[in-house]
Amino acid sequence: MLKPLMASLALVGLAGLAQAQSTPLVEGEHYEVLVNPVATVVEADQIEVTEAFWYGCPHCYRLQSSLADWYPTLDDDVSVVHLPATMGGDWNTHAGVFYAADDLGILEEVHAEIFDAIHQQGERLTDTDEVAAFFAEHGVDEAEAREALTSFGVRSQVNQAHARMRAMRLMGVPALVIDGRYLVSPSSAGSLENMPQIAEALIDKVRQERGE
Repeated sequence: MLKPLMASLALVGLAGLAQAQSTPLVEGEHYEVLVNPVATVVEADQIEVTEAFWYGCPHCYRLQSSLADWYPTLDDDVSVVHLPATMGGDWNTHAGVFYAADDLGILEEVHAEIFDAIHQQGERLTDTDEVAAFFAEHGVDEAEAREALTSFGVRSQVNQAHARMRAMRLMGVPALVIDGRYLVSPSSAGSLENMPQIAEALIDKVRQERGE
């Protein structure tokens, strides 16, 4: 699982977060409730934050800096789960890239660089040889990378991600799902930058519901 990437939180971000937490949340205005809650995959005493994304999505790319600021500030009772979206074609291929990198032990190192390669260098990273060469730049043998990319284990993880995405009825990305119940999207939050702030308030809501 990808560990949150450490970054400095700007003072303006802290001010915005404090303001968002002091504003009452309104269902249907700031967030949506999933029609059918989904089971979380973290320990029972943890509050799950699921980030649904696609490496090829420019909005997901733009959101990364806000998330990189936010994740390190989360309390110990919160666990982040990354869910690569699967809507066919390049989406599924990139989901395989994510899980292959995880299996190879380089996900934390390459996650942000995959976004950069696609959105800054114009690479597609949809061809097995291309991805294997990319992984080789991070010390992975190309043959081992190809094996991981085409492995049954990676295909199974992509299928599981697809099943979870369908269970959440996610129609687009980026999206943050809190505790398998509360959905935050750019439209509900008002902007990409507001998504972590609304999600933080929902985490507090879950704590209150649990009596914590």
